[in-house]
Amino acid sequence: MDKALVAYFSATGNTKQVASKLSKVVEGSLHEIVPKVAYTADDLNWKDKESRSSKEMNDKSHRPEISDQVDNMDSYDTIYLGYPIWWGVAPTIINTFLEKYDLDGKSIITFATSDSSEMGDSTEGLKISAKEAHFKQGQILKKDINDKELKSFVDSLNK
Repeated sequence: MDKALVAYFSATGNTKQVASKLSKVVEGSLHEIVPKVAYTADDLNWKDKESRSSKEMNDKSHRPEISDQVDNMDSYDTIYLGYPIWWGVAPTIINTFLEKYDLDGKSIITFATSDSSEMGDSTEGLKISAKEAHFKQGQILKKDINDKELKSFVDSLNK
């Protein structure tokens, strides 16, 4: 079995909840992508065009700094990459994470959390940040997903 890493960014805790459960199902390591400057509720106000998240998502080249790293990235074959859906795509901090490492040849399986959005083109928008990785789009996973549903999700990726 490949060695798996479940890496995630969670602004409100929903993605963290799913990632924690998923890491147990795939028997993988868990890694939180932590922004150097934490997001406040005002930063996340998508209705405010001047909020931090609105400005970041309107500039796809923006790369928020992260304050952590995976020291042993070379030891992982598969990365389950989780994030909330913002403006129909992954937050640009996910690009920051991907660009920090040499991910050539690694399998990256995306998953996201959202109460109302679909995955959309979120995986496609990440490929520019890890051009030689093998991306596979997962699906939206609800925060209250159970282990049986997660196992079914993981199994569906191998079909």
